[in-house]
Amino acid sequence: MTLLDGRVVIVTGGGRGLGRDHCLELARQGARVVVDDVGIALGGEGAGENIPAEGVVEEIRQMGGDAVAEFTSVSDWAGMAALVQRTVGRWGRLDAIVNNAGIVRDRMITSLDETDWDAVIDVHLKGTFTLTKHACAYWRTQAKDGLAVSGRIVNTTSGAGLFGNLGQSPYVAAKAGIAALTITTALEMARYGVTANAISPIALTRMTAGSIMVGREQVDGWDPMDPANASPVVAWMCSEASGWLTGSVLRVEGDSIVRVNPWSIDERTRVRSTTGQRLEAQEIDLGLRRGLGVFPQGAR
Repeated sequence: MTLLDGRVVIVTGGGRGLGRDHCLELARQGARVVVDDVGIALGGEGAGENIPAEGVVEEIRQMGGDAVAEFTSVSDWAGMAALVQRTVGRWGRLDAIVNNAGIVRDRMITSLDETDWDAVIDVHLKGTFTLTKHACAYWRTQAKDGLAVSGRIVNTTSGAGLFGNLGQSPYVAAKAGIAALTITTALEMARYGVTANAISPIALTRMTAGSIMVGREQVDGWDPMDPANASPVVAWMCSEASGWLTGSVLRVEGDSIVRVNPWSIDERTRVRSTTGQRLEAQEIDLGLRRGLGVFPQGAR
């Protein structure tokens, strides 16, 4: 018996890169997979003549798995609702979703225009929320009907979203939003038997090629930057076994995973008013310099 026997999973952006590897690993673990991919270019333009989702479905079927291709945009509100309905109608259930679809339009803030910003936010952040919303509505109904629910949401954030990066302001904002959305979803859906977690994979894909991902070195024929390294983590997160973990971001670094903590309060930098009441503007500069360890020369 494999990890995901009988479970049904929707993967967005499942035709290439990380999404393709996730689909293949989920199928190897026994899941029935919905491979959703509209075949757009990296920047979100147009649609490919050879829809990649169909190729991934064929790979899964050749290995003896069960999969279906879908071509619905993640930012299509009604389309995502219909996708959830079709999935449940086809297989009688939905157990997990993997929000992986994304595009990039890398430009410095001074060079971005409104369409660049809107396009990236639309696919990454709205797209993640849209499928999450409709899947959660389905699981909530199941739970209220007295049925056992083990819903799993796996989102995709990035180091850029967690720590910032030059030339990627819409992507960074979207990925940071996804991390925060993951935590809120976990809080709201715990009562219904649903978990929400995110991965932050360190991987070389067409989305990261040409950015910080350089120097691809292999170790004994194994590639630490291979997108497939994150897929076993995704498969586990989609399983019933992962039900104890929710609201977490796991950074996947080659052969290891590590938790990324959300924003935290650094008490070492706290600045207090000298009067015990509100801070005065004149107190803030020196107070912060002391708290941050950046003392002006001669300061007392």
